[in-house]
Amino acid sequence: MIKLAILASAVILSSVQGVASSQAASEAADLEKLEAVWNQAHLHGDADVLNRLWGDDMEVAVPRMPVMSKAQALAFARSGRMSFQRYETSGLRIRVYGDAAVVTGRLQRARSLNGQAVEDDWRFTKVYVRRDGRWQVVAFHASEAARP
Repeated sequence: MIKLAILASAVILSSVQGVASSQAASEAADLEKLEAVWNQAHLHGDADVLNRLWGDDMEVAVPRMPVMSKAQALAFARSGRMSFQRYETSGLRIRVYGDAAVVTGRLQRARSLNGQAVEDDWRFTKVYVRRDGRWQVVAFHASEAARP
């Protein structure tokens, strides 16, 4: 009887873990898609898409720029002072913690800033929060990638 109860508990636990891991995989896939949307929005200068991706309390901290709020980052994106020729991420690692997620990876960009060509090779961290059933970025931090 005890063996049967232990076996039943193991089957239930395994089922719960399977559901949890498939849900986590689904959420990770959703976040990976949002990462592609983020990249394309930057590449095409689509501030309206960025506005939807970013939470109202978002903060951006990247090299050689002051820390920006969502409003400041959107104003900069809409200013036309910068355009991207390349905006690619790689080595994504996505971790979901309930209604929060952390995405890390490498970001390589080629851009024109005030008419000057600039290339960036960064490591980044984004924090997503799920609000009203949708993911939004509330923090974006980047730093120079280590040189080999």
